[in-house]
Amino acid sequence: MPVDIIVDLVVAGLNGLVEYLSAHVLLCLVPAFFIAGALSALFKKETVTKYLGPDTPRYISYPVASAAGLLIAVCSCTILPLFAGIWKKGAGLGPAVTFLFTGPAVNVLAIMYTGSLIGWDIAAARGILSVVFGILIGLTMGFIFERAKGHTAKRTPTIASPPKTETGPAVPDPVPQSRTVLERAIGARFTILFILLMVILIVGASPLSLELRVPVVLFTTLLTIVWALKANSRVENESWIRETYFFVKMILPLLLVGVFVAGVASELIPEEVVGEYLGDNSVSANAIAVGFGIFMYFPTLVEVPVARMFLDLGMAKGPLLAYLLADPELSFQSVLVTRRIMGNKKVAVYVLLVAVLCIVAGLMFGFVVGGG
Repeated sequence: MPVDIIVDLVVAGLNGLVEYLSAHVLLCLVPAFFIAGALSALFKKETVTKYLGPDTPRYISYPVASAAGLLIAVCSCTILPLFAGIWKKGAGLGPAVTFLFTGPAVNVLAIMYTGSLIGWDIAAARGILSVVFGILIGLTMGFIFERAKGHTAKRTPTIASPPKTETGPAVPDPVPQSRTVLERAIGARFTILFILLMVILIVGASPLSLELRVPVVLFTTLLTIVWALKANSRVENESWIRETYFFVKMILPLLLVGVFVAGVASELIPEEVVGEYLGDNSVSANAIAVGFGIFMYFPTLVEVPVARMFLDLGMAKGPLLAYLLADPELSFQSVLVTRRIMGNKKVAVYVLLVAVLCIVAGLMFGFVVGGG
């Protein structure tokens, strides 16, 4: 009966929601939202942007670009206007592309959520390979396109000379020094706050028993509140709360919908179909998984419960990693927007590099973990 089928599907979706809420929200997702809010409110995006210019040495620009996703906690939608902004302001093509690739893949929400819901082996591989591939893709595109246009002249840092005076030698400007002291002070208190939040998140998402996790999380939470009230101004804390609420409002409803849909889909998709086409670690299985990332777009983090559903239905871990790496980068609408920013040739090379590297990553990971 159709009514019975609908009831079964709704029950499956609700069961997925209950399991997710009980296992992942309080001790994992809530602290992750507060970390994302703190990064967004207390860390200046301009500090990242100024290190991505074409005259910045590669050993500075590429690590900064690859780490920017963690620092500003962006999603696959937010990364596009940020990428356009730094591109317009004169960032080098290579660092900008590295930022584009790693931004949605290495933010703390994506990595911690992947680890808690799917497994820490997948989460670690996703985070590490996102950084490695982001830098490799950026370097490759910078070599191809910037060299072709003669933009690979010396990448030496430009250091402004102190102003000269008529009566004597150059006199250093005291303002940059005072700013340096201020920036160091801000960085120190922010680092302590970030460490406290990470302790809450790591312990809360760990496989330790609930009896051990809860006291540690509660104690560290109390320390975090005391430190935030002491070290931050009222305006900064209010901004932190607003940014955290923004992330919750933007992401949590989509997550809940995604978990519900994944539960329903697990009832609809025959297990033998997933096992037949994605149950081994072949090139075709990894290629199909990358294709899912193009044509089956889900908002950031929603791809994680969907990936969990595929894993439960028999998808091998190699193709699963290939899908998780490709999904934030190769969704159809993201490619269209990126094409408008970079042009046809650059986006074609970018898509090709991402697809090939994701397939290679799936094959390598599947071989290492014995996933087919």
